[in-house]
Amino acid sequence: MSIFKRREYTPVATYTGLPKNPNIPDGLWLKCPSCSATVYKKEIGQAKVCPKCGGYFRLSAHERIAIIADSGSFAEVDPALTAGNPIGFPGYTEKIAKLQQSTGLHDAVVCGKCTIAGNACAIGVMDSAFVMGSMGSVVGEKLTRLFELATLERLPAVVFTVSGGARMQEGIISLMQMAKVSAAVARHSDEGLLYITVLTDPTTGGVSASFAMQGDIILAEPGALVGFAGRRVIEATIKQSLPKEFQTAEFVLKHGFIDAVVKRDELKNTLSALLGIHTQGGEA
Repeated sequence: MSIFKRREYTPVATYTGLPKNPNIPDGLWLKCPSCSATVYKKEIGQAKVCPKCGGYFRLSAHERIAIIADSGSFAEVDPALTAGNPIGFPGYTEKIAKLQQSTGLHDAVVCGKCTIAGNACAIGVMDSAFVMGSMGSVVGEKLTRLFELATLERLPAVVFTVSGGARMQEGIISLMQMAKVSAAVARHSDEGLLYITVLTDPTTGGVSASFAMQGDIILAEPGALVGFAGRRVIEATIKQSLPKEFQTAEFVLKHGFIDAVVKRDELKNTLSALLGIHTQGGEA
């Protein structure tokens, strides 16, 4: 019967042009922290803004400086300060060494002088990649020196904050930095000099309880988490549920703790205008 007849097949060669294990670089696609969409890395641009929802990816300290400071104007000060291990916390020395190697930073803040649209200023930028921007002895010392330099040279100061708070691995030494930096800020203020803080996501704990909230003008990026204790701790303490938007930059603005919420692509122009008004006789 015909159903048992052997069929003839035409052989087709298998395409072998692609390697068995293609070498595809890592990091070409990123997940937006705001809308969870997968976006092509090149689409987020230098400012790292999601093209789908407008949400922000976190910037490193040097990435932040690159979009704020005039090209070639940034000069870092005290770049090599390194944390010790003042309370002998187990594994802390090794952790710091590993982070220094992976991030290229010595600690969680980069400080220096620059111009912003031609306006000279002292600038400090915290970096969440280094122990979540936590404030230890080096962060406190570098910011104190920055304000002392700004006071000596009569420069306005601009500080971008991002922090999980004080660094527990340094114990009471980390908490002492709150008063230390605050004293330097006060001396800078007593000389009639301008201090602007820009709160980025997240700004919490001992940083928000000290120099982050001591600026003459306090700005924040949209949607940034701004607060002291975490939501769960507060709800457990007051035995009440908090609104969904609690501790967002917009919520904090509404309740009078900050002066403005400014989009990332408008920050340089805003800072330039503020610096111009306050340092050049009232003309932006």
